[in-house]
Amino acid sequence: MSGHSKWSTIKHKKAAKDARKGKLFTKFIKEITVAARMGGGDLNSNPRLRTAVLTARAQSMPNDNIERAIKKGTGELEGVTYEEIQYEGYGPGGVAIIAHVLTDNKNRTVSEIRRMFTKHGGNMGETGCVSWMFDKKGWITVEKSQVDEDRLMDIVLDAGAEDVRGEDEIFEVVTRPEDFEKVKERLDQEKISVSSAQVTLVPKNTVDVDAKNVEQVLKLSEELEDHDDVQSVAANFNIPTELMDKAS
Repeated sequence: MSGHSKWSTIKHKKAAKDARKGKLFTKFIKEITVAARMGGGDLNSNPRLRTAVLTARAQSMPNDNIERAIKKGTGELEGVTYEEIQYEGYGPGGVAIIAHVLTDNKNRTVSEIRRMFTKHGGNMGETGCVSWMFDKKGWITVEKSQVDEDRLMDIVLDAGAEDVRGEDEIFEVVTRPEDFEKVKERLDQEKISVSSAQVTLVPKNTVDVDAKNVEQVLKLSEELEDHDDVQSVAANFNIPTELMDKAS
């Protein structure tokens, strides 16, 4: 899974940059608003909202922003209604890509997402065409400077995590969705700061990207991530060691 980890590392670096720009906060507000609209504003009885708030807090989103987003979702404050859609397709070299979207204008968004796939040598497919290649997992990243690997493994595996992977300057902690909150809470109790925390899609297997396609695959994935309506991107590509420089 080293190639997937490399993509995760790129996303991790990008997320830190986006957080400084405020882009991530906008995406968190959308997710919190939708979660509150669908399941109510009580974190104790709304698992999706609880996860969204945990994710936002992991990126230091102010509580005032979180509260306003919840109230917009429950109707206490006026807000925009977002539609939740999952777009699936193939990138260059047969890479499977899924973009999870929250949008207030479906026609605009689908046109823009399709254009990105086409621009970078891919094609958008029908719903379900690649989702079977992924599992839903809890995914938490921790800077290696925060904790020793052995201690991290002892803590998270005891709390129910499935795996810990090291890549570049981060550890990736993988959990079942139902164990995500418990593992995150244990890290908080141990005063270990997390860089990101979310329930996301993780590929069951990866596809090696050759030299001809690696740059295009990365550009497509990063452009999708950058789109204001895209909440998250899952991709199943593996970058061989000899091509790592192109991915930096």
